[in-house]
Amino acid sequence: MYQRILVPLDGSNISEAVLPHAENLARALNAEIVLLHVDVSPAPTFDSHESPLAPQPVEVKIMHTDELNYLKTVCANLEREGLRATYFLRDGVVADKILEVAEIEQANLIAMSTHGRTGMLRLLLGSVTEQVVHHSKIPVLLIRPPGE
Repeated sequence: MYQRILVPLDGSNISEAVLPHAENLARALNAEIVLLHVDVSPAPTFDSHESPLAPQPVEVKIMHTDELNYLKTVCANLEREGLRATYFLRDGVVADKILEVAEIEQANLIAMSTHGRTGMLRLLLGSVTEQVVHHSKIPVLLIRPPGE
């Protein structure tokens, strides 16, 4: 049924709350866990000069190194638990990249945590989860972390 479970992570405890659920499913179904972290693309500037607030190349390289190390650590922890796991680091619009990687990697399930934002905060920040659920061609398992 589920052979590849895509688990988007942003490095927060909230996003990691889905991991025990994904691990249990993967163990029970002998499925592979595919970890994904998406770096948000900086907003385009309308000036021909680079924005002083945009990350500089060295900062971007450091961010990518930190995120890659994070994914490698989570992946290694899963493998120590006897699970098959792999990881990807992508740049772009988060929901779009989740859906794109799910399709390319032939995931059968997307398992992710929801931040549980409502009202004005959700309106202002948008909802990656809502976009993924609305546009996904495969099932999406949502976990609300304790205390949310």
